[in-house]
Order: sequence, then structure tokens, then C-alpha cells
Amino acid sequence: MRILTFSTLYPNAVLPNHGVFVETRLRHLLESGRVEARVVAPVPWFPSANPRFGRYAASARVSREEKRYGIDVIHPRYLSVPKVGMSAAPFFLAAGAQSAVSGMVTRGYDLDIIDAHYFYPDGVAAVIIGKKLGKPVVITARGTDINLLPQYALPRRMILWAARCAVALITVSSALKAALTQLGVESDKITVLRNGVDTQLFLPTDRALQRARLGLTGTVLLMVGNLVPLKGHDLVLRALAKYPEASLLIIGEGSEERNLKILADELQIQDRVRFLGAMPQQQLPAHYAAADALVLASSREGWPNVLLEAMACGTPVVAARVGGTPEIVAAPEAGMLMTDRSVPGVLEALQRLFQNYPDRNLTRRYAERFNWDDTTRGQLALFDRILGDTTPMSGAR
Repeated sequence: MRILTFSTLYPNAVLPNHGVFVETRLRHLLESGRVEARVVAPVPWFPSANPRFGRYAASARVSREEKRYGIDVIHPRYLSVPKVGMSAAPFFLAAGAQSAVSGMVTRGYDLDIIDAHYFYPDGVAAVIIGKKLGKPVVITARGTDINLLPQYALPRRMILWAARCAVALITVSSALKAALTQLGVESDKITVLRNGVDTQLFLPTDRALQRARLGLTGTVLLMVGNLVPLKGHDLVLRALAKYPEASLLIIGEGSEERNLKILADELQIQDRVRFLGAMPQQQLPAHYAAADALVLASSREGWPNVLLEAMACGTPVVAARVGGTPEIVAAPEAGMLMTDRSVPGVLEALQRLFQNYPDRNLTRRYAERFNWDDTTRGQLALFDRILGDTTPMSGAR
């Protein structure tokens, strides 16, 4: 079967970690040998690649076409107006990508299914394009697209319209399925296909060697993720101030970096915190292995892969009880869930973890249950069923 993966959340040579979970799922699907795939991953248009424009300029540096892991990827441009264009975003995205998708079909790639990731604006735009081409669309919900955006009236209406028009919906956790159902989407239309973890990349390594190489001693905590308010880095910094025997490594970049460094200075813990910036996935296993615990204090999550990545390296986790985290941290060897997302909640969960610290080999074995095989089988079964439907784009207008 021929699929088109459509998403603004997809890695490229300039932003190699952007949406890497979408690429990973596709790569494992292709390993089945039953699928051919192309990718359309639009990026926002920006007139200058000058680095002084920051992340906007990064989009301008993305090539129009590239090949990643043998997969052809096209990056058409679309108009994106920061803080203003939320309501128009699906239409701008569809207009920017339509010619790229149509051209692909004209050149001989007569796709069977559009596989869209992230409900808004990507899923809505994919349905608009799918209707023009007469192609069925499957949309995968991944987190904020369902946990936050439906709070806004127009995005909510368009998400529900796209859900009605799509032939099938996927969520990466049962919690997201429940959230979609509460919005009014039929439960029978939703399939839960969780993300897996690459157990070949994320492996236990020589812990003593990694700690020595990184100059680490004592209890080491680790946070991995974008430096944005919802990730709760500030809570963990405040908890660290009350936990003098521990140090903290922070991997990631984002708008909160300056504020977090100021907070660390104010709390007088700057000598126990290292901001390591963004990091390629290939470098993460060494840091996971060196840490005693990964901490995730998010206010919202879909299916946070960092939890499984840490566990696959033998490192247990402490996580806020949000989104899909209870489905991931579901055994003592996995780690602990916070009873409360607060500074005392972080400290109490860490205390429980270190009082009954799991065998790191058992943590690794727990993570091995979350491979990609079940997800791939689920996708293939779903696509087979869709391609047997003679009216793939029937639905609401």
C-alpha cells in the first residue's frame, strides 16, 4: 500500500529532533515490507535565513526536498502568522501543501492513504487536501492538539469536522482517546496505538564510565524536553533547592531558558544545575545511563517518549500524573508517579523512588515491552480495513 505521511512535525536536516517520533513510527512501519511511503512535511515560510531571526530563520534554511533513511521528504512552504493566524492555519497549510501533494500524484505516486499527524492544523489541512484528491485520511492525535486546542471555539469546531471526515483516528494513549470521546467523537472510530521505544538505540551502557566522562558524582537527576512552561522545569529547580545532595542535568532548548537560569541563580543552586542545550538522540543514552532518575513534571502530555527512552537505558523515572504517563509508569520498576504536581510532590516521589530503588536491569526489561511491533501491526490492520472501504471520503462537510 502507498501512504503519504503528512505533518509539520517531522525532522529535517536543520531541526533533526523535530517530531522524531513521527519519523520513527514510519520507519518501523516501512520495515514490515508492506508499505511504500512519501512524506510531505510543510515548514513555515520566512523571507530570511539570517541566524539573527532565530527559529524563524531555521525554517528558511530547510531544503525543499531531502531524503531521510531512504524516505523522500518534501518541505513545501506555508504562511504562518505568529499569535494571529490560529484560525486560518489549516487553510494556509492546505494551500501551501496542495500543489506538492498533487504533483506527487501526477508524477506517479498514486497514494492510497494520507496518514496525518497532529490534529490541528495538520489533520484539518490533510482532510481538506484528501477531499480534493478523493483520498482517505487517517489522523493521529498526539497531545496538545486535543488537550489544549479544543479550548478555542473555532479550532474545536474544525477538529470535530476533521474527525467526522477522516476514515479513522489514532491516539497514542487511552487518555487521549477518552479526551477525544469527551469532545463528541465516536469511540468506535478511535484506535489506540501507543508510541514505542527504539531499544536498539536506547540501551544500558557502562554507567560508571559515563558518569566519569561527564564528571558526575552523587545523586543525578535528568530532565529532557523543550524549555517551555508546561514542562515544569521551574518546579524541579525549586525541588532541587530543597534536595542538597542532588544535581540536575537539563537537556533541551526553548523560550524559558533565560528565566530558568535566573531562577537557578536566585535559588543559589546554579552550581548544581547544568543546561546542556539541545542534543541529537544518539547522544542521549549516555546521559540517561549516567542519571539516577529522569524527572518529568509536565502539566500536559500525550505519550512522552522520554520516559521510555530513560527506562530502556535502565533509568527509572518520576513523572506527573498527566495524559498517558500512568499508562507508561505502571510498575515499581518503571519509577514513580507524583501524587501532586508541586514542589512537595516532586520531592515526595523522589523520596519514594530512592527508598525502593529498582534493579536497573528490571527497568530495562520493563521498557522492552514497549517495542514498535504492536504499533506496526495495528497500523497495518487499520490500513487494510480502510482500503476495503469503497467510500473512503464520505463524511461531513
